[in-house]
Amino acid sequence: METASSAVVDRLAALAQPHRLAVFRLLVVAGPDGRTAGEIAGALGLAASSLSFHLAHLKRAGLVVATREGCTLRHAVDFGVMHGLVDFLTENCCSGGACEAAAASASA
Repeated sequence: METASSAVVDRLAALAQPHRLAVFRLLVVAGPDGRTAGEIAGALGLAASSLSFHLAHLKRAGLVVATREGCTLRHAVDFGVMHGLVDFLTENCCSGGACEAAAASASA
């Protein structure tokens, strides 16, 4: 059985590769409708075999899901998992202090 911290480590490891991070970010922008492998490959200039390898890694980590549409697979981010990862990373942020104000001033 996988622990919560083990799942987080697996997800972060999946994102710690430039092509997988680019695929993930592209799919975040695409929203819940996602994109087909052909659309992803075209947008990022990745070979089909390389893209397949990276998508499989993201799916194993639970970050991406695939839905069959006839002969095509549509890939999309599992936004629940993504939000869970962000929540895990920020759950103790600034011990509940004024980090929101600090972040707002830092981005200005």
